[in-house]
Parts: sequence; C-alpha cells; structure tokens
Amino acid sequence: MTTTAGPAAGPATAPAATRPVRASDGRSARTRRWRNRAWVLFFLLPSAVPLAVFTLAPMVSSLWVSLHSWNLISPMEWVGLGNYTDLLTSATTWRVLAHTLGYIAGYLPLVYAGGLGLAVLLNRAMRGRAFFRAAYFLPVVTSWVVVALVWQWLLNPSNGLVNQLIAPVLDAVNGVFGTELTPPGWWTDPQWAMPSVVLASAWKDLGFVMVILLAGLQSIPGDVLEAARVDGASAWQRFWRITFPLLSPSTFFVVVISLINGFQVFDQVFVMTGGGPSGASQVVVGQIYDLTFRYGRAGEASALSWILFALILLVTAVQMRGQRKWVTHA
Repeated sequence: MTTTAGPAAGPATAPAATRPVRASDGRSARTRRWRNRAWVLFFLLPSAVPLAVFTLAPMVSSLWVSLHSWNLISPMEWVGLGNYTDLLTSATTWRVLAHTLGYIAGYLPLVYAGGLGLAVLLNRAMRGRAFFRAAYFLPVVTSWVVVALVWQWLLNPSNGLVNQLIAPVLDAVNGVFGTELTPPGWWTDPQWAMPSVVLASAWKDLGFVMVILLAGLQSIPGDVLEAARVDGASAWQRFWRITFPLLSPSTFFVVVISLINGFQVFDQVFVMTGGGPSGASQVVVGQIYDLTFRYGRAGEASALSWILFALILLVTAVQMRGQRKWVTHA
C-alpha cells in the first residue's frame, strides 16, 4: 500500500528573542547622562565662574544691602523694606525717573529715525559705501567720556561751534521779524541740559542702529520688492507696505536694547552736566551714584537699583509680549 506524503511542514517560526531589561542598563543610562552633564559643566565653568562671582554675587549682595541702612563705614542696620518705602514716597525719586523717561522720549525716536535713514541710504549701491559705513560706526566704539567731552565743547554756550553756526541764522530772523532770539545755553541751561545729552547720545549710537537695520534691510527678499515695483507700487509704497513691516524684527531688537540702555543712562550725563544745572538733568543711575558716594546712603542706593531693575524687567516683558501683534517675520 502506497502512502502519499503530504507537503512537508516548514520549520516553525520562533518569536523574536527579546533581551531582558536588567537593572544595570538603567544605571548605565543614568551614568551616561551624568557624564554628559559633567562635561557640559566643565566647558561652562570658564564663563560661569566669572558670571557667578562678578554678577550674581554682587546682585544678591545688593539685595541684602537694600534691606539695611549703611553708610559704607559703620555696621549695617536692618530696616527691612523701609528704604523702598522712603524712595517710592520721595519726590526726588519721581523727579529723576521723569528726567530718565524724558531722555528716552527724546533719544529713542531720534536715534531710530537717524539710524533708519542712514541704513536706507547706505543699502544702495554707491561709491565709497564701505567708507561711510565705517565712518558712521566709528563713534560706537569710541569712549563715552571722549564723546561727552567733545559734545560739551561743541555745545559750549559762549564759544561752541554749534552756537557759532546758529547765531547768524538767529540774527537774520531777529532782523526780519523783530524778535530777540539768542542761541541756547545748552548744558548750562536747565531747559536745554537734557536735550544736550540727547543729541550727544543719539549721535554716538546712530552707527549701532544703522548696522542692525542695515542687516534687516539686506535680509528682505529682493524678488518681493521687484514684484511690487512691477505691479506699479511707488518707492514710498514699497517702503511703507513691504520694507518697513519686514524690518520689524530688527526694529524690535533696536527698541528693546535702546530702552534698556536709556534707563541706564549715566556716563554722558555725569561728564556733560553732572546732573545739573540744579538737578535738571539728573537721572536714576546718577541718583544711585550720588546716594552711594556723595551722601553715604548705600542701602537706599541699592534699593533704587532694584527698583530700576524691576522697571526695566517690566518694560521688557511688556515688549516681549506685545511683539506678537506687530513684529512680522519673513
């Protein structure tokens, strides 16, 4: 009897073997993570140590000092929040804050408009463009003391170059209209002291704003502007409808940095006017300096510095929040 064998059954497929997870694997992963963190910390130490010693430690120390009454010589006396209360209820604090805000109100539009104008002009193809870019940026890397002294001489009421140029114009106006206009007293006049500082500050920082906005202009796609030109848009329409909105990220950066620097203005005020005349140009940082080194009230000075820090932090946070509504990214 012949038996017909059926098709040979293939070998059974064994399930894929899985290696059991051992406790040593978890320890190895944790060891690798800690080793990576150690290497990161090692490479951060050269910058982290100076940051902690020269920035974080003084900040914590100033916060501690702000809670005391201290004249830099005698032992500190605990006053709690008394320094903050005295400052916030002092007319002097609000006056120097108003001067600082007035400086910002004059400085920011002037430096932005001037920097934008220079950026637009120097973004075009022209002979000597590299020279002009370097020339306008040179004041940025010049010492503030040097710039302030130069502008103090230029704005000298008696023999300054600016008044020598203005005087003939005012004489002509007086002759025509019968007025009695005279050149400004600039940094010797309480009404003109702060405008003097604003002019010097804007002149020095024009190059910085120009470079930032110039980089923003060069990042705008050229085909977008060319398409608008082909569609019949005028030069002003192309600038206002395309260039200016696409320049908003650079504008945002300039505004944030300029506001922070504006709140901390000190060098030019100290050299040009010393906060005078009669306190007409005194600013917050100048008041911090005077409280510490002239009046021996380091506790109040530290408290005022923390109030200024909180104000800058608040203004910056508002700007960061508000950028979502007006900053356009290409």
